[in-house]
Amino acid sequence: MRYEELTIEGRNAVLEAFRSGKTIDKLFVLDGCQDGPVRTIVREAKKHDTIISYVAKERLDQLSETGKHQGVIAYAAAYEYAQVEDMLKLAQEKGEPPFLFLLDGIEDPHNLGAIIRTANLAGAHGVIIPKRRAVGLTATVAKTSAGALNYTPVAKVTNLTAVMEELKKQGLWFVCADMGGEVMYRMNLTGPIGLVIGNEGEGVGKLVREHCDMTASIPMKGDIDSLNASVAAGVLAYEIVRQRMAK
Repeated sequence: MRYEELTIEGRNAVLEAFRSGKTIDKLFVLDGCQDGPVRTIVREAKKHDTIISYVAKERLDQLSETGKHQGVIAYAAAYEYAQVEDMLKLAQEKGEPPFLFLLDGIEDPHNLGAIIRTANLAGAHGVIIPKRRAVGLTATVAKTSAGALNYTPVAKVTNLTAVMEELKKQGLWFVCADMGGEVMYRMNLTGPIGLVIGNEGEGVGKLVREHCDMTASIPMKGDIDSLNASVAAGVLAYEIVRQRMAK
């Protein structure tokens, strides 16, 4: 299994990567560069919803490993992303009600890796992450997941709330982690469920929170105000596991 996040440099290599269907997370382009080949690459990137950053030559030189970037550098995912349908199919094959993790803007690769690891061990059928303002499947994520990335599908979506709406039609309901919620031990967390975990600093965004059916809080006894995002995900996931097993 490859762990490195692939850095692809040079015009032909980058264009080839897009055309071969590789998942490109991010494209860096020399600011102001307007010639034909670069315009073609930018067009491909837009077609594939890739995030494009226009940067100065110094920045490209910094990012470059070969020194021959020709004004373009792409970051490709080290792992293929799955589709949300794959996750539902997996649940069906196992004869289990779907159990998904939805992560609203996790930015720290160590947190994402740890959450994927937890999702795998808690028997979740997949992890859904947003395209923007969130970390993708980088080398660090792969390492921290301790191999779980090989088994647990991860989907990257443009709009979390739209996906939640779709999944509600399939019978899923959503619980989000929030300090102001009902204590998780008093809630019924069985059935087809999506566990929504928010960003390390701000928590679950307002729009995503409004699409959740329930809000669960973890009882806190200490002197600080919150748990690390990946630990909170683990605690809630295992309350879901406990309730499923008790059934």
